[in-house]
Amino acid sequence: MQTRSASAPILREKSLEAVRLDKVGMRYGRVVALESISFSVQEGEFFSLLGPSGSGKTTTLRLIAGFDRPSSGKVYLFGQDATHVPPYRRAVNTVFQDYALFPHMNVRDNVAYPLLIRKVPRTERYRKAEEMLALVKLEGFGDRRISQLSGGQKQRVALARALILKPRVLLLDEPLGALDLKLRQEMQVELKRLQQLLGITFIYVTYDQGEALSMSDRVAVFSRGRIEQIAPPKELYYRPRTQFVAEFVGGANVLVVGGKRFALRPERIRVVKPSEGILGRVEAASFVGYGNQVEVRLGDGTLIRVLMAGDSVFTPGDEVGLAWDGDALWPLEE
Repeated sequence: MQTRSASAPILREKSLEAVRLDKVGMRYGRVVALESISFSVQEGEFFSLLGPSGSGKTTTLRLIAGFDRPSSGKVYLFGQDATHVPPYRRAVNTVFQDYALFPHMNVRDNVAYPLLIRKVPRTERYRKAEEMLALVKLEGFGDRRISQLSGGQKQRVALARALILKPRVLLLDEPLGALDLKLRQEMQVELKRLQQLLGITFIYVTYDQGEALSMSDRVAVFSRGRIEQIAPPKELYYRPRTQFVAEFVGGANVLVVGGKRFALRPERIRVVKPSEGILGRVEAASFVGYGNQVEVRLGDGTLIRVLMAGDSVFTPGDEVGLAWDGDALWPLEE
């Protein structure tokens, strides 16, 4: 029987399953951060952890990275139990929201730093650093100071540094949170390009539903330490399982019909004459860039949000009718 030395790197065997959490729970004293969650991520998948602040996303990422150990359950990497494996022996690397770049080093030395720790000769580590800078489209930036970079450029440097060791899993903890909208959108495209080019498994933490839906192969929606649903983006949007998912992902209306709850997307609703639909009164109308949003209060007190194309001709106080096709209602779990 072969044994593995204590210093040998592990978790390099080929497996279709990159990460698996099996009934993992996490407590900090009396505070329950995670309640026995289970899921798996396939190799080469872009998998996002989506949810509001405090829902357990970053805690889950830290358990996969090995920075924390779960209070219960097991973490598997590439088919092996990695629950008690230290971070430096996992084929995993992490990009943080604050980038954690060294201000006293230039860009090249920042990217090459992981190889310096591993005592790779200077010529070789600089060569690989330049390769990584070219990969993230920062050719010629090696001699610049970190203070000379924009937010988007700092993000690319952090990515290059995380990729230089060729991890099989890259963990990203809200890496675009500090960027403005235009840069966020540009970096979303760039991250997806890199992930597809390299074939690396990405596990991405975000509170931004737009990021999760636009980049991910699958999304896990977190709420209060639990996973509400795991699904591809379109399924998550059009077939939410719970009221929380329906409202958090895309802001669906939730209606009670016959004692059961249904999700109704704002863009599936038509505003018609009062006599042709369910009667309501306009409470607010606003332009939201990609359309007009109209909020209508029904007779039973329910507030319905409608998303319309074109110019809104409604003002608060107007009586309107609302109509939708039968298949626009999606049943939710109680």
